[in-house]
Amino acid sequence: MVVSSTPTKVTISDLIQINSVDNIFGSSQPAKIFVVDDHPFSRMMAVDILQSDGYKVIESDGSSDIIETILAESPDLILLDVKMPNYNGFELCHQLKQDRQTKEIPVILMTVADDSQSRLKSQEVCADSFLSKPLERMVLLPEVKLLIQRKHLYEWLEQMQQVLFLIAQAIDKRYSQEGISCARVDQLAQAFGEYLNLSPVEINDLILAAHLHDIGTIAIPDAVLLKKEALTPTERDLIKQHVLIGEKICRPLQNRQGIAEIIRHHHERWDGSGYPDGLLGNDTPWLAQVFQILDIYDALTSKRPYKKAFSSEQAITIMLEEKDKGWRNPELVEKFVDFLRGNNS
Repeated sequence: MVVSSTPTKVTISDLIQINSVDNIFGSSQPAKIFVVDDHPFSRMMAVDILQSDGYKVIESDGSSDIIETILAESPDLILLDVKMPNYNGFELCHQLKQDRQTKEIPVILMTVADDSQSRLKSQEVCADSFLSKPLERMVLLPEVKLLIQRKHLYEWLEQMQQVLFLIAQAIDKRYSQEGISCARVDQLAQAFGEYLNLSPVEINDLILAAHLHDIGTIAIPDAVLLKKEALTPTERDLIKQHVLIGEKICRPLQNRQGIAEIIRHHHERWDGSGYPDGLLGNDTPWLAQVFQILDIYDALTSKRPYKKAFSSEQAITIMLEEKDKGWRNPELVEKFVDFLRGNNS
């Protein structure tokens, strides 16, 4: 973490107020359900059950373009019959789950043929649930409620991630006068990650961590964070809390647990003298070690209000010195140096 003399305009209350609890499960508007069934009686039963519970229902007998209706209406859930004259429910579900625009919409498949083969097929096409007809109110409604709540929760988490990025961008402006630090680390993480044969998910975690790793500083008072005089031991301990705060903020990103781990441990040291947990050697998670190398190199080669930007070779020299002090994984530092010099040759 590095600090400039520009006061932050972001406070912890900004994060707390980004969404109300009500938004976790969607707005006050009733959820919209799309019922697709070519049998009038079973379709009418499903519609009656759902409408009586307050849902807004759109229905189709499958004779029209179902995909077009889904894209136009953006339903919160799709109740889909497996066998229809113009559509195969399994194939349609598979198509929906492969499309970026529709893959997050829960799909409940329904059929008269409740057999193990059909249930296995529903799992293969990534259906969210499988119900047998005729539908029973006590079975259908709890399943619908659960899937819609889960969808709204995932949507809220996506919104939370976007808000976190906006806050992180505001924080990053304090670190880089040009405002390009994260973009540079993005490119570096991609290239070095590929050099290390990391998986796409691991590389993406490194890239996202570049944007979010110092987000915990929003809870550190400016009087401490921007203090020009020497910090007291108490103030140093307070600043060290930013990794724990950042981990806590990013922990709700359930599909990105690797990011929270990187944030917590990117200030550990190879010899155990780092923080917050004083981890020794490879007890520090591997991705946190990799990110730490990228973050240090970026800090050294970036212009700050209090320092000039070091050249790549000057940064390498400093990093090798820190390796010799026992602060960094020696093998990883050597790989990074080889990577840099190979790209610059």
